Amino acid sequence: MKKLMVFSLLAMPLLAQYCATATPDCTSQLPMGDGSKFALYYRSYPLDIANAKIERAMIIIHGAGRNANDYFVSGMASAFIAGALQNTLVISPRFAGNQGTACKDPLAANEIAWDCGNWKNGYEALNHKGVHSYDVLDELLKKLADPKIFPNLKGIVVSGHSAGGQITHRYAAVNEVHESIRVPVRYVVSNPSSYVYLDNLRLPRDFHCDTKGKCEEEFRAYSDRRYCTTYNDWMHGLDNLKGYAASLTADQIRKQLLSRPVTYLMGELDTLPIAGFDSSCISMAQGPTRYDRAKAYFAHITRLKAKDHSFVTVPLCGHNARCVWTAEPALPVVFPKF
Repeated sequence: MKKLMVFSLLAMPLLAQYCATATPDCTSQLPMGDGSKFALYYRSYPLDIANAKIERAMIIIHGAGRNANDYFVSGMASAFIAGALQNTLVISPRFAGNQGTACKDPLAANEIAWDCGNWKNGYEALNHKGVHSYDVLDELLKKLADPKIFPNLKGIVVSGHSAGGQITHRYAAVNEVHESIRVPVRYVVSNPSSYVYLDNLRLPRDFHCDTKGKCEEEFRAYSDRRYCTTYNDWMHGLDNLKGYAASLTADQIRKQLLSRPVTYLMGELDTLPIAGFDSSCISMAQGPTRYDRAKAYFAHITRLKAKDHSFVTVPLCGHNARCVWTAEPALPVVFPKF
């Protein structure tokens, strides 16, 4: 009986209702700035054709490999398991890096290009002055909130893994569209190497925190700050704000992040220094592993009385987006009821 049900779900008439693979047919262009450049994104349904079926949108942001195609497939696999394919629009934007040296992602004609890593920090495009990487997410949220296209949309999830988790977290803190669009937005931060702290205090080197926001040690002035002077600069803190964030004050960013809904979705086994793990002094100031850093940051944000921040652990998953996104504990987080 179970085999018959799976075959029915995968039948061609059902799949024909939405895009399920990272192919040109499932790819669209998002004009940026003056419209002379665009960002590419994969999507399960078009963003410019009226669709009354869509009740939820989920944006899934790639990691440092800038492989939006793989993340789109992971998002679709997650939606399939959650039974959300028909009423959820899955989007995976591509932040193509092309400096000509460190990264050389192939670009379509007039495709916008970013620094290899600073796209996750909200910095300016390499080939379009005045356009920042977080502007891509701004434009996607505005398009999704159009009642003429998606009249029954109830909410949007912005999510990302690894470097995508970093952009998701920082975007949650600094974007200026959250309160202005007509539907609620939630943020799902998964397995990043670092976070933006809202003050200059840190835990001592050998700390012990749980997943409930409690630590045995207290936050205090960072003991190694004389040897790691930029530990509290943007993107790890609110000093020397740059890029998209530079238009805001530290107080504005602090108030915004504390008031916005964020879930920290962490693989329990993400405890090894692999897959682009950031071992710089500014990130090591936040903890020895990604999982420890998440627990420490949740304690930090809890201490500052964040309104709607939660911590969800995914057992048996390490630094693997497909494992985390398709696991049972992740499904109600990534596809919440609005």
